[in-house]
Amino acid sequence: MSTETRSAAEAILDGIGGAENITSFTHCATRLRFELADASKADKEALESIPKVMGAVPQGGRNYQVVIGGDVATVYDEINALPQMKNAGASTARSNDDVKAAARSKAKGKLPWMDTFFEYLSDSFRPILGVLLGASLVIAFAAVLDALGIVDFRAEDKPASWLFVDAMWRSVFFFLPVMVAYNAGKKLRIDPWVPAAVMFAMFTPEFTGLADNPAVQCVTNETLSAEQCSIDIFGLPMQLQDYGGNVFVPLIMAAVAALFYKGFQKLIPSAVHMVFVPFLTLIFLIPLTAFIIGPFGVWAGNGIGAGLSWLNDNAPFVFALAIPMLYPFLVPLGLHWPLNALMLVNIQTLGYDFIQGPMGAWNFACFGATAGVLALSIRDRDTVMRQTSGSALLAGLLGGISEPSLYGIHLRYKRIYPRMLVGCFAGGLTVALLTLGSNGITTNAFVFTSLLTIPVFTPMAKYAISIAVAFFVAFLLILFTDYRTPEERAEAKAAREAAEKAEIDNANNATLADAPASAGTTAAGAGAGAATATATKADAPAQAAEPAAGTTTDIASPAAGKVVPMAEIDDPVFSAGTLGDGVGIVPEGNDVYSPVSGTIVSAMKSGHAYGIKTEDGVEVLVHIGINTVKMKGEGFAPAVKKGDTVKQGELLATVDFDKVKEAGYDTTIVLAVTNTKALAAVTPAGLNHAAAGDTVITTTR
Repeated sequence: MSTETRSAAEAILDGIGGAENITSFTHCATRLRFELADASKADKEALESIPKVMGAVPQGGRNYQVVIGGDVATVYDEINALPQMKNAGASTARSNDDVKAAARSKAKGKLPWMDTFFEYLSDSFRPILGVLLGASLVIAFAAVLDALGIVDFRAEDKPASWLFVDAMWRSVFFFLPVMVAYNAGKKLRIDPWVPAAVMFAMFTPEFTGLADNPAVQCVTNETLSAEQCSIDIFGLPMQLQDYGGNVFVPLIMAAVAALFYKGFQKLIPSAVHMVFVPFLTLIFLIPLTAFIIGPFGVWAGNGIGAGLSWLNDNAPFVFALAIPMLYPFLVPLGLHWPLNALMLVNIQTLGYDFIQGPMGAWNFACFGATAGVLALSIRDRDTVMRQTSGSALLAGLLGGISEPSLYGIHLRYKRIYPRMLVGCFAGGLTVALLTLGSNGITTNAFVFTSLLTIPVFTPMAKYAISIAVAFFVAFLLILFTDYRTPEERAEAKAAREAAEKAEIDNANNATLADAPASAGTTAAGAGAGAATATATKADAPAQAAEPAAGTTTDIASPAAGKVVPMAEIDDPVFSAGTLGDGVGIVPEGNDVYSPVSGTIVSAMKSGHAYGIKTEDGVEVLVHIGINTVKMKGEGFAPAVKKGDTVKQGELLATVDFDKVKEAGYDTTIVLAVTNTKALAAVTPAGLNHAAAGDTVITTTR
């Protein structure tokens, strides 16, 4: 693995609160997923500053997601390979129930049970997203051939070869209840094969063959407009249902199975758990599912699907607008999973789904906004954002996956969402207008809404027009109005210019380092003296600028106040020494002075942070307050700018610290020596209180 990946893994582990803070760790297609003992220890800003991290997203309770993108599996393996992970969780003696209770006690007005419910839904589907996506692409391939008239995939007498192609995608959807049951059991921390075996029982030839038994009795259900059959089993009537593709039944069944499984674990001696706990759970759950849970789950799913179908039939205009406008708020919270389950129910009961069509407007508005960010990053030569938005756009257009765009970009810039919502509205309105008098845009398959799956929607032309409108409206709004505030644009420009300058400086330093050797070689030929003189002259400033070993530099307090050790600063990035060793000063006045003489190499326009480099090469960060960047300069009056030369004791800024306190932020001024690793020692003076100008740190070369 690359050094960059290993460094990212270590930084992510630190940002999440360390290995001891992790109670569970997995990943999906784009994200690392953590369950933390204490979610408050995760540092969102520190995580998002890591180059490989596209976004960090708290998920309620103790769940946390770190968005990586396509390299997520590599980063996951690197984190697991770190020595710290070998003892993950070993430092705490608390039980899982204790951890949950502690996390819930911090919820402060939230609904932990709702977080748990939607987490259960999400984790029951998330591990099978890959096979769902794969199956949807097979369906898309089949739909293209059908649209071109090459093969009629809806014919009942298709050739055996094309029936085999059907089996390639139908396997995923037919056995979907088993997959969901397995994942749900795993999420509920029971043997996942137990709920999977319960669902498998409903697919055996013996169970499905009951429909052909002479004892079967069938009646027509007027409410659901469907024929329902039942048969007596041990004298009790059991409804015969088709469970292929059903997701409500395994979700309900697995939750009930967990109650039985854990109950039997308490009653039965641990020495015989392996045999009797699964045995007794199956003995109870298979009949319970066949007689009660199964019919109820099918009925509930059919009823909800029928309700949405009624809304689509009777208020299609409202429905077409509501779906794309709701999804941007449902997806970040994981609340879209119930609708995904309903899509599968619709296909199973109605033979088609009407939700995915208008949902496509949301997805393509999301991708359009990402395309706008990509265009601006290319224009601005923003390499990091170009890579982030480029990979997110590919994942969206080709895979129909919105998470890299959403977590990696959209939720990080507040200007994007309003513009994207206009695209959602425009796409939904187009769907509504183009499908007046019909039941909207439908599909007979569950697919990810991407460019590749356009052919599975009917009418295809209207769907293509609608998603194109959503895409280009969002794209143009971002392109012409930008996704960043003026301050964010200025910061990005300053960072880009600093990176470019650093590259030039490194190139120049490399050239100077090579100069003496080149001079020596040239001296052997004609003109050697001139060449040597030139090289020596070029090399002289570099030698003069390099301070001798043992050189010390005193760093003064920028204000009068209490001196706080770096480890006690209320910010995990500073307290961990991530930005270098130093101290904090709790100021007593409003003036902040330069702690050293040197050049201002960076100055935030918000006035809250300054980087100063001394002639001896010591780099000092003066960070005024904790998280005060969020004040956007309010209460800060800078007295210097980037490029200025300052003397120790000159005014850097005047700050209204009362306003900082009123805004709820810590006023501590952090002094960090950012090139600590390049120095022999960074030694705090050990003062408890300092006047402005008192030496609080001494560095040694």
